[in-house]
Amino acid sequence: MSDHPTGTGLDVRVEVPGRVRASFTAAAGEVIAVIGPNGAGKSSLVRALAGLAPAEGHARLDGTDLLAVPARERSVGLVFQGQLLFPHLSALDNVAFGPRARGVPRAEADTDARVWLDRFGVGELASRKPRQLSGGQAQRVAIARALATKPRLLLLDEPLTGLDVKVAMALRIELGRHLSSYDGVTLLITHHAIDALTLADRVVVLDGGEVAQVGTPAEVSQRPRTEHVARLVGLNVVRHEDELMSFTPDAVAISLEEPVGSPRLRWRGVVADVSPHGDAVRLLVHAEPDLIADVTPAAATELGLTPGRAVWLSVKATSVRRYPASAGVSPDGPSTRPQPGDSMRP
Repeated sequence: MSDHPTGTGLDVRVEVPGRVRASFTAAAGEVIAVIGPNGAGKSSLVRALAGLAPAEGHARLDGTDLLAVPARERSVGLVFQGQLLFPHLSALDNVAFGPRARGVPRAEADTDARVWLDRFGVGELASRKPRQLSGGQAQRVAIARALATKPRLLLLDEPLTGLDVKVAMALRIELGRHLSSYDGVTLLITHHAIDALTLADRVVVLDGGEVAQVGTPAEVSQRPRTEHVARLVGLNVVRHEDELMSFTPDAVAISLEEPVGSPRLRWRGVVADVSPHGDAVRLLVHAEPDLIADVTPAAATELGLTPGRAVWLSVKATSVRRYPASAGVSPDGPSTRPQPGDSMRP
C-alpha cells in the first residue's frame, strides 16, 4: 500500500459537455496518471478542475466542491507543457507570485520561493528571467511556482513533453522524489509509459471522452483495454465479442501466403509503416484491427516488407493473453505504487 497519509482526497464526477465525462477518486498523497490519445479529453479534464472550462457534476477536494469555487480560490497548482512563466518576472518572483497574491508578506514569500527553487535545483537562477532559462530550467521553475501556494491538488499537464531526454529523466527523478512526500492529490497527464510507471500509483485511461480503464500501472499495462494503451506499452490488443486478447509484436508471424497447419489467429492486411526497433524491424500493418509486428531485418528484406505490401499475420493461441473486456473500469482501486519490475514499458 502507499506510504502517503490518509485523507479525504479527491472525488471526481465531472462532465465537460461534448469533451469529456470522467469519474474516479484519489486518496490524499496519491498520484494519478491520466493517459489516452489526442482528443480523449485529458486537457479538458485538467481545465475543468482548474476552473478554466465550464463543467457539470462535482469535483470534491477534501470535501469542498471545486466546481462551486471560483478558479482563483481553488487550492490547485497547475503546470502546463509550455511553462507559461511570467516573462517580465525573475524566476524568484514567478515562484513568489502566488503566495504574495494570497496575502503572504513579500519577505516571507521570497524566502519560501528560494526554498522551492533550491529544492528543484535551480536556486542559483533565481534572478534570471524566463528567456534566460533552458526548457528544463524553466519547467523546474514552473513546478516550483505551482507548489509554492501549497495546493491540495497538483495538475501536471504533460510537464516533461518537449524536453531533452536526459533533462526529462533528471526532472522525472526530482519530481518523483517530491511527490513521494506530497500529501495532496496529483493528476499527471502524460503520453509516456515511463511517467506512469515511475510516478503514478494508479492510471486512468481516457478514450473518446470516457473513462475506459482504471488500475495500477502494472494492471493497465498487462491487460490494456484500448488500442492506444496497447501501443503505449508495446502490445497488440484485439477485441473478440466480450473478450480481449493481447500479445507482443514478436509473437506475430508474417507471411505472404495464408498460413496453414496448426490453428492460429490470423489477419490479412497491408504494411503501413516500417521502422527500426532495436535489433528488429517493426511493422505497422493496417488490418482489422491495426497490428504491430517485429521481424528480423533479413526477413523484412526476403519478404519485401515495404509500405503497401499485402501480408498475412498470425499468432499462436499459446502466445495470447485473454481477459474480459468489461472489467477494470471501476473509479476506485488500491493505491499501490508499482515496483521496478512491473511492466509498463514500451
